[in-house]
Amino acid sequence: MGEKQKKIIKTIKVDVDKCNGCRACEVICSAFHAEPQYSSNNPARSRIRVIHDPLKNIYVPVYAGEYTPAECAGRDKYIIDGKEYDECAFCRASCPSRDLFKEPDSGLPLKCDMCETDPPLEVPKCVEVCLAEALTYEEREEEVAEEETQEDLETGLESLVDKYGYQKIMETFDRMAMAKKG
Repeated sequence: MGEKQKKIIKTIKVDVDKCNGCRACEVICSAFHAEPQYSSNNPARSRIRVIHDPLKNIYVPVYAGEYTPAECAGRDKYIIDGKEYDECAFCRASCPSRDLFKEPDSGLPLKCDMCETDPPLEVPKCVEVCLAEALTYEEREEEVAEEETQEDLETGLESLVDKYGYQKIMETFDRMAMAKKG
């Protein structure tokens, strides 16, 4: 078992009751992540999307999470305040069954990076521009066990082999082993 380490967990809290659907978060996100930065504005490239249900008149800001290569096994329904929603409405994943959180030109998945920059921003840009205060930023410290599994190691090695080829990886291991002996 690995030893415990402290890790900063960063989250964006969403208060649906405060969101007015202005979509400023989408605009600033797409501009901040444009190449070069702020050179264009295309909300289809945003890592946060405001989901609007016009019949129920609600707005739900959802920011992009992990890519998943498979669709969900079920299509669950949620009832919130007497209103029915399907699970895709609030899902943060980029998956094969929908285009949300995919770069429109390449189809590559997008993921919220909390606007990581050097030097770091005080808060992500979407939180900064949310005048309704529907988005708030939170950092908390948690103890986590750092443990590398055999599966993690194999996945990492497979990635290296895919990128550089088996022969190159083996030559590097041999060179490292010789340097360690000598």
